[in-house]
Amino acid sequence: MAMKRKGFTLIELLVVIAIIGILVAVATVSYTTIQKRSRDSRRVTDLKAVQQAFEQYYGDNSMYPTGCSLSEIYLPLGFPIDPKNSVPYVYSGSSCRAAGYCYCALLETGSGNAASITCGVGSGSYFCIKQLQ
Repeated sequence: MAMKRKGFTLIELLVVIAIIGILVAVATVSYTTIQKRSRDSRRVTDLKAVQQAFEQYYGDNSMYPTGCSLSEIYLPLGFPIDPKNSVPYVYSGSSCRAAGYCYCALLETGSGNAASITCGVGSGSYFCIKQLQ
């Protein structure tokens, strides 16, 4: 009578390791994409808060602030901080005049509302806010 050995063959172990490796790779890519989308969502929310502060300033003063500065009355926590590197945003194409403003942030996923930093309408890699009045 032949004895059966208990255990796994080398081929079976290699197949299981390959499957685990594929699953880890897929999970890592998905996690990275989710992180980028989350940071982009935060950037959009931050820009909308800045837009709301500018509009509140306009409502109180009948003009927008020049020099892109808002007091803590309008932004109590100051200008938002970028979620990726925890430094204040450096908005591309930021410009402020008494007649209006334009702020744009580059998104990591490229799913913004503008193709350039000119606050134009369309889709592209930037999310921009501009005056509503």
